[in-house]
Amino acid sequence: MSETAAISVSGMTCTGCSGRVKGALESLEGVLGAEVSHETGQAIVTHDGVSRLSLVDAITGVGYSADGGTIDMEFNWGDSSVWRQSANNTKWCLIGCSIGEFATLGYYQWAQWPLEVAVGTTLFWFLVVLPLINGLATSVTLETVLLMRGQMDFSNALSTAFGMSFISMLAMEIAMELTDWFLTGGIGMTWWVIPPMLVVGFLTPWPYNYWRLKKFGAACH
Repeated sequence: MSETAAISVSGMTCTGCSGRVKGALESLEGVLGAEVSHETGQAIVTHDGVSRLSLVDAITGVGYSADGGTIDMEFNWGDSSVWRQSANNTKWCLIGCSIGEFATLGYYQWAQWPLEVAVGTTLFWFLVVLPLINGLATSVTLETVLLMRGQMDFSNALSTAFGMSFISMLAMEIAMELTDWFLTGGIGMTWWVIPPMLVVGFLTPWPYNYWRLKKFGAACH
């Protein structure tokens, strides 16, 4: 005869998180099915005699806490699978940031604004900050679209994109702008500087994304 267990799960922020918990539970022998909701923070598991401890261990094994416990996971920098997943997360962040960043810098070059605006003026600093703002905007937009493709509604997708990747995006944008400034002296967009900007933009937040994913299981695609 099948049984049903209700387990509280904390640490889930999106449908990607609940999907990982669901997959971990349903991979256990004897589990007939699992319904997991990141909104209610609960997993309803139908099983055939599986111990509650085994269910809890499956949940904590993918980076979430269950039954009010804490994640028992020793942090280390040597997990190659986490490096790969965090690289994928960083890649999408870089693509999103680059769209707004390079489009803005390219327009500056076309309009010759850096050559016509006096250094140190209010307009000059606005033009310095604008590529960063546009890069953040396009990155958040891309992250939101990706999360919505995973069946998340717009509101939750937008808040998740802001909450889970804002630090990564900001560090990436600042690193890319500093690289451009250091290599070109702020004279505008030159095509040869794009590769080093992309490399620095990728490497700067990658360790942070690894740490967040390894320690908290915080990644949604």
